[in-house]
Amino acid sequence: MSNSLFRKKSLANIISDANAGVSDGHGTKGLDKVLGVRDLTLMGIAAVIGAGIFSTIGQAAYDGGPGVIFLFLITAITCGFTALCYAEFASRVPVAGSAYTYSYVTFGELTAWIIGWALILEYSIGNIVVAISWSSYFNNVLEGMNIHLPEWMITDYKTAQHTYEAALAANQSTEGLAWTTAPMLGNWHVVLNIPAFIIVILITILAYIGIRESKKSANFMVGLKIVVLLAVIAVGVFYINTDNWVPFTPNGFSGIMKGVSAVFFAYIGFDAISTTAEECGNPQRDMPRGMIYSLLICTIIYIVVTLVITGMVHYGEFSNVKDPLAFVFEKINMTKIGYIVSVSAVIAATSVILVFQIGQPRIWMSMSRDGLLPKRFAKVHPKYQTPSFSTVVTGFIVAVPSLFIESGIVTDLTSIGTLFAFVLVCGGVLLLPKIEHKDGKRFNLPYINGRFIVPVLLAAFTYFFWNKIVDNFSHLTQDSHQEILFIVFLVLAYIITLVTILRNLSVIPVLGMLCCLYLMIEIPVKSWFVFFGWMGFGLVIYFLYGFRNSRLAQRQAQA
Repeated sequence: MSNSLFRKKSLANIISDANAGVSDGHGTKGLDKVLGVRDLTLMGIAAVIGAGIFSTIGQAAYDGGPGVIFLFLITAITCGFTALCYAEFASRVPVAGSAYTYSYVTFGELTAWIIGWALILEYSIGNIVVAISWSSYFNNVLEGMNIHLPEWMITDYKTAQHTYEAALAANQSTEGLAWTTAPMLGNWHVVLNIPAFIIVILITILAYIGIRESKKSANFMVGLKIVVLLAVIAVGVFYINTDNWVPFTPNGFSGIMKGVSAVFFAYIGFDAISTTAEECGNPQRDMPRGMIYSLLICTIIYIVVTLVITGMVHYGEFSNVKDPLAFVFEKINMTKIGYIVSVSAVIAATSVILVFQIGQPRIWMSMSRDGLLPKRFAKVHPKYQTPSFSTVVTGFIVAVPSLFIESGIVTDLTSIGTLFAFVLVCGGVLLLPKIEHKDGKRFNLPYINGRFIVPVLLAAFTYFFWNKIVDNFSHLTQDSHQEILFIVFLVLAYIITLVTILRNLSVIPVLGMLCCLYLMIEIPVKSWFVFFGWMGFGLVIYFLYGFRNSRLAQRQAQA
């Protein structure tokens, strides 16, 4: 039984299938190879420069002050380690599927299923959040054009109900609120976020039509929003008041780390590039470059924009501000620029939805090719050369919940799923056999022996966090259980360090695992319970269908 759960795919078979152009396992043609390094870089920027910089960056700045840029650096370094590991995998396993396929090669089938299921959570919840953010910015743009949509069409059921109840409790007028103006269907108030639903449907149609059209659209939107962000920086720098940067870290390191979910959510998406490996002309060379280039460009933009907006407006004014970039220009009476920023936010969010709607179907497709999901998920459209059925299913899963899910939905679940995937990718690289590519056409992850570096870094961490370690051990019985997560991380960190010493592991993937694990423990425990619930539901599906229908199991049985 255990051998069946951890059966691994052969790297040689994957490469052979990919080179033969029949990689779906059902005799249908593979995907169209049209992406180059520029397309991949722009696609990565399209996924990263989105809802994070236009919305969540405000609350992160409020919690951590201008010093939140250190969290951007920490997150960027973490993603950088992971990007190098992704690049190594992309060079060695140039097919669709991202971390799911990589885990199948290194850890085995059960782990691959778990990571694939986690990635589905990442892309689905992430896109729902972005769609809701898109709807909010889109409504702001319409308001600027004197077009007023009914309140019941631009919000969700729970938010409308809570707003109405809060107004009653405060003896305020309820006239014009979504709850009071919504049409009735029996006893049910018809309150639906229609713009969020529509944009997901439109983007799904674009992703269905073809990767060429999606590529052109994403490239255009990326170019436009980068121009807008550069304009924001160029104008805003003249309105910086350096007094707003004092104190630089008002709430200390804990305040900075409070924004982990918000900041990490801003970076989610660069790994979506790896899902398009099969549509890349030269994945061994171009995918590593695309990942690393996009990560560097986005980090620089994030840090500069954060410094500019916290210099223009005091960090204390960003509490619950959903449109921080537009907000800072309204504070200095430059509403026209704020309106332009709102327009660019709509474009930015659109590009993020597009990249995620491209990425998730390819994970469904990869899992179906392996027999873990029904065959229809692997179907490639004969004309458009896209995973048609998976794209439609993805659109349905994102569009329908975006109608009614509460607008204040946390980004923690998305961050947990992504960080979990990152940990397995970094760990998986350590299990790959060492191969040197002398032709220079493929990426090689640099080997740096971590035998001495990792223990020194862990010792430094223990020294600087000693008070926190002692405090966590003395408060293990508290209801938040956050202390337990910290202790679990500490135990794992020492185990990983010991293995690194004994086996001379490479420092880059090891640091990638440790950084991702630390960011994971900063996410509230309540989100972990939901995450484990999602994982449990996924395991039920696997044992009821995937385990019995695995193509790898069938091959092994025939052999």
